[in-house]
Amino acid sequence: MTINKKAYINSYDAISCAGLDSEQLFASICEKKDCITISKDYVPEREVAIGKIDSSFTFNELLLQSCKKILETSNLDDYSNTLLVVGSSVGGMSETERIFFSEKSYKNIDYKKHPIDAIAHHLKQEFTFYDDISFSTACTSSANAIGYAKEVISKCIYKNVLVVGVDSLSFTTVCGFSALSVLSSKPCTPFEKQRDGMNVAEAIAILLIQDEKEKNSVEICGVGYSSDAHHMTQPHPDGSGAAKAIETAISSANVDKNRIKYINAHGTGTMANDSSELNAIATVFAQSKSPYVSSTKPFTGHTLGAAGAIEAVISVMVLQKQIIPPSKNILDPERDDIAFTNEALKDDINYVLSNSFAFGGNNTSLLFGLPNED
Repeated sequence: MTINKKAYINSYDAISCAGLDSEQLFASICEKKDCITISKDYVPEREVAIGKIDSSFTFNELLLQSCKKILETSNLDDYSNTLLVVGSSVGGMSETERIFFSEKSYKNIDYKKHPIDAIAHHLKQEFTFYDDISFSTACTSSANAIGYAKEVISKCIYKNVLVVGVDSLSFTTVCGFSALSVLSSKPCTPFEKQRDGMNVAEAIAILLIQDEKEKNSVEICGVGYSSDAHHMTQPHPDGSGAAKAIETAISSANVDKNRIKYINAHGTGTMANDSSELNAIATVFAQSKSPYVSSTKPFTGHTLGAAGAIEAVISVMVLQKQIIPPSKNILDPERDDIAFTNEALKDDINYVLSNSFAFGGNNTSLLFGLPNED
């Protein structure tokens, strides 16, 4: 099938511990605010740092509000000709846990509200989307959702795709990462030599992707996938799988590497992930100018299945505002051949790369750019 349509991000919103909308999120990052909190509520007899949304509304209420906000600010009268694509790692797990822990019984748990596609089912009922599909590939879930949106738009299958990256905090996920010994008891410090782990977090990120550009559109220029299948939970130490995803994203966009000014790194703060990702970046950009690199997870936490979408929102705002986000908590970086910045930088930015990596060596890289003037 001929691929001849471009895919543009025309509207977006994000809710996280770093802010209840995308503007608050970006301001928190540029101002290097402290958004991560310490909690004793998730792991027995242990304090861990988490990214919890501070709101009087429930998580589901925030999700519906954010979707309505996108609808009201978009060029769509309704969503009847729009595909809904959801990326989530835990689905309705937090709702299942809420009932189980409050009633000390599984009898009143609604199994239909537990799986990954329960989120899409809920949203489709509320907004009457044409159809829906759900992705659950751990921490690449919503990045893969965005890649899928680009594909179906480029092949003229859909004109409008709403991507929703969403994951709420649950005991299962927090304790699961604790069992892997990768949780930190303080805000994470990606790419710092003395880093000691990640911060599990929750978030909602929504992007309306369409085949026609608007005044402030950002284009999804390239997508790269790979699977190094090195280990159940750890990436290949040399970063070869991640490098393949990055290279594919760049080559599919036919973009000169020297034009990429910023990489929003996956950067979780774990020993294995960060060193592997830096190896990948150093390999890909060995013969070209190194872009600035930062992880925004010290502000948002690691939002798991929502990470790709919320970091896509950040990447879009980098291009629109022409500001490179700062690193945080890097006192002694692991490598000196990578360009880190501790302050927000104004720059001429045409292209931004965003990385998302997951268990099983599942890697996705997205390249965003400012549209050419026609």
